[in-house]
Amino acid sequence: MSTTKNRSVAESRTDGSKAPRPKDAATLILYRQSSKNIEILMGERSGRHSFMPNTYVFPGGRVDASDSRIPPAEDLREDVMARLLRGGCTPARARALAIAAIRETFEETGLRLAGNYPRPRKSRVQVWNEFGTNTCGPDLSKLDYIARAVTPPSRKKRFNTRFFVANAETLEGEIKGSGELLDIRWVTIKDALNLDIPVITEKILGYAGKFLNERPPQEATVPVPMFMMRHGKRIYGEE
Repeated sequence: MSTTKNRSVAESRTDGSKAPRPKDAATLILYRQSSKNIEILMGERSGRHSFMPNTYVFPGGRVDASDSRIPPAEDLREDVMARLLRGGCTPARARALAIAAIRETFEETGLRLAGNYPRPRKSRVQVWNEFGTNTCGPDLSKLDYIARAVTPPSRKKRFNTRFFVANAETLEGEIKGSGELLDIRWVTIKDALNLDIPVITEKILGYAGKFLNERPPQEATVPVPMFMMRHGKRIYGEE
């Protein structure tokens, strides 16, 4: 049995319980142009994680309650907001998802996607003070929204994940390892496919490569791929 299949079995529900409701989560695919190729940032999830341990993924995680309370330094682009709304988000939830992607990336890698506030402020949530909310906050205008995936109903833990993309040239800070994400590295999409990655990450990598090579226009009508399971079958659609 392959490593991926072994992991899927270990994470599946076997007690006949009802499938848990997916929790909102967000991921940030950071990219940069090397001399010949586009590289993206990935890291290995700690073996302590009960969800996808020891696999290489993009920075990201579940939405926290505080993500809906921190004001962004810059808002989402209109076309990005429209695509998120099309998928069932409210404007407030769309912002919370984008902020979660930026926060998780900062917590896991030390990198900030930040913009300046018009005046200094302080947050009650420590991570945002570490981020720099006295002078700056999350800059949502630098994000693009490219895909959505829902964990299969058979799993013990389920997430409704939105995948964002941002250019690494707009980042601040230096890469620092964390207890959550290990072996953080820049890799080409071809090399990323040779890492131990979840099936959904492989699918997202394929679409991210196409997106970054074609650079579709910044329009609300750009389709957003959606990956999910329904009646035991994988569904690949658009929203």
